[in-house]
Parts: sequence; C-alpha cells; structure tokens
Amino acid sequence: MEDIKKTCLHQRHVEAGAQMSPFGGFDMPIQYAGITEEHNAVRTACGVFDVSHMGEVNISGPQAEEYVNHIFTNDVTGAPIGQIFYGMMLNHQGGTVDDLLVYKRDENNFLLVINASNIAKDVAWIESNAEGYDVEIDNLSDELSELAVQGPEAEKVMQEVLGINCAELKFYTFKEELLDGVHILVSRTGYTGEDGFEIYAPHDAIVEMWDALMESERAMPCGLGCRDTLRFEVGLPLYGDELAEDITPVEAGLSMFVKTDKPEFIGKDTVARQKAEGCSRKLVGLELLDRAIPRHGYEVLNNEGTVIGHVTTGYRGISVDKSIAMALIDSRYAAKDTELSVQIRRKQFPARVTGKKFYKKSYKK
Repeated sequence: MEDIKKTCLHQRHVEAGAQMSPFGGFDMPIQYAGITEEHNAVRTACGVFDVSHMGEVNISGPQAEEYVNHIFTNDVTGAPIGQIFYGMMLNHQGGTVDDLLVYKRDENNFLLVINASNIAKDVAWIESNAEGYDVEIDNLSDELSELAVQGPEAEKVMQEVLGINCAELKFYTFKEELLDGVHILVSRTGYTGEDGFEIYAPHDAIVEMWDALMESERAMPCGLGCRDTLRFEVGLPLYGDELAEDITPVEAGLSMFVKTDKPEFIGKDTVARQKAEGCSRKLVGLELLDRAIPRHGYEVLNNEGTVIGHVTTGYRGISVDKSIAMALIDSRYAAKDTELSVQIRRKQFPARVTGKKFYKKSYKK
C-alpha cells in the first residue's frame, strides 16, 4: 500500500481532534466540530481550510503563454499580470485530465494549481506534451502549502489577524508580496460560494498563520466534509464526480471555460463539436421530492423506469434544507422541471430537474 502523505498542519489537526481520512493520497481532516457547524461558519462568518494537499506547477520561459494555451481550455492570451483563470486540461478524446486554476505571475510565467489526487498524472501530462516548446516546468507541490480563508468575514480576518491587506484584490485576481520577510501569494477565488482567499507559502509560514488564526478564534477550522457541501450547493464541480477522464467540460455544463475560438489545444476537436452540435449527456441539478438523500453513483431513471444516468454528488443541502443532487443524464431528459426518479437502495424516489446552483453565491465583485 502506498504511503499516505501528510500536510505541514497534520499534527495540528490531530491535536485538535479532527476526524482524519485519506483523500487524494493525503491524510486530511474531514471535520472538527461537525460538518453542519463548519458549513454554517463559512456561510455566516469565517472558516479556514488546510488545502496544502493541492498541487502547484510553474511554467515559465519564452513560450510559456503559448504552451499553457496548448494544454488549457481557457485563453490566457495577453492577460494582465495578477489574473487567474479557471479551466481544464483535456485528453485527446476531449475528456478531462483535470480542472485547475492558472495564475499569470509575469510575462511568460504561469502557476498551475491542480487537484491533489492528480498531481503525478498531471505533471506527467504537462511534461509529456511540452516537446517543441521553450519552457521550464517546475513541480512545486512539495515546497508550498496552502490555506483557504473563506466567508463574509474573510477580508477582515486576513487584515486584522494575519496582517494581509486584500481589499484591493478583485475576484479571480492575486498578488505576491513579502510577509515578515517570507514570500507569499494571495488570491481571491474560493471554492465555497462565499468571499474568500487562498494563501500559498512555505510550510513553516503556513503553520504560523494557522496558529494565529486558531489563537484569534476569528476563524473556525474546517474540514473537507463541509468544503464539499459548500461547493456543491453553489454548483461547483469536483474532479472525479462532475469531471473525469470520460466526462468533457461541455457535458459538465462548463462550456464558458472552453474557448474554441483560440488556436489549437489538446482535445479541441471533440469539445468544439459538442459545443456546436450538443451532447448526448448533460449534467443537471435534481431536487428530490422527499427527504431521502441521493449519493454518488445512484441511478437516475425516467418515468418508464429506464436508467438514464447517475448521481455525481448528492446531499441534504445544509443551507437550503432540501435533498438535492447533481446528475449526469441523457440530454433528452435535461429540460428544467422534467420529472424523474432516483433509485435509493430498493426504492425509487421522485425528483425533478433543476438548475445546478442551489444556493446563491456571495462572491466579492
């Protein structure tokens, strides 16, 4: 069995009594006080997450912009320094290798933030497709750690507890600066539907910031359990559920992040055709007309009892108090308010198609 990794905050989590579980090859905190309490803290005040398991890859050199555009569905051409882009890397069939964030650090210098479970695969993919490009690829995943400070009070907490002024940062922008002599990168994106920030820094600095946040009692420690409920309620995808090697971003309803009007990129032919002609499958929201809870993998059926797809993520929504799901289904049944059912154990529960955003986002504009 492969050795499980630990973040620089692992001992802090254990000492705090967090429920730990393997995730993406790391031993990660799932919850502290409880998923519901942590979820509500992020919605109403401030929560802090250890997301040091995420991977970071830097691409630099004279052809860095050209190469990033070759492997990335979004278009970074001519972007201002400090801009962040969301998008995907695709395989040659148009399936999703990973979804990621791309940070433009300087002219021809880009930081890619990738999912923990895909670090080795992604790095191999990035390196294998770089032939012919004058670029340097640096895997920084073992050198950096990351905190996510999320919630309507996040900006105040960043300023008053950590001494990091973020008021000037707009949504999907970042800055780099020295904090007590240590180089840090601070961004304003979020994966919770609330205003929030990410801090990338060396391990020791992240430990010091975590300790300061805990001592201040201004931010509740949060595990990956509520990170999932929070992102799901606002319709954000999770790799392995809503996106995968056999699920294209167009099928997942993420066409706006696929710029088929730019020059050739890996997987373009498939997603361009899907954007033009439509897909046989589509990711939709479902609301169950019952309190039963749908889970990943549960079958979705039409009114004739035929299986037409499966649930990708499902919960009893904490902020909306409804049994809700995202599901990848036959596109013929994807129209809003279509009546379907979900197989939960031995019983079928009625459901109707809705939008994927069950809760209104509260990002900083």
